[in-house]
Amino acid sequence: MQLILYQRDDCHLCDLALLELAQAAVPDFESVFIDDDADLEKCYGARVPVLLDLATMRELAWPFDADAARRWLATGG
Repeated sequence: MQLILYQRDDCHLCDLALLELAQAAVPDFESVFIDDDADLEKCYGARVPVLLDLATMRELAWPFDADAARRWLATGG
């Protein structure tokens, strides 16, 4: 499973999402900051933080908690 967390610099919600993902023991993921990328900004700007599974293209969008992240992972990301 290859996961990407789309986020912003200095984003309080992103910080909260990181805590929830840690509590859920989400496996390693790449953090991608959208601030300087016009295409990512257009796609994710109003929705960050968003966790994306590249294999399935499924997204887990904020708000979520550790239980929701665990359920999302259990169903294939």
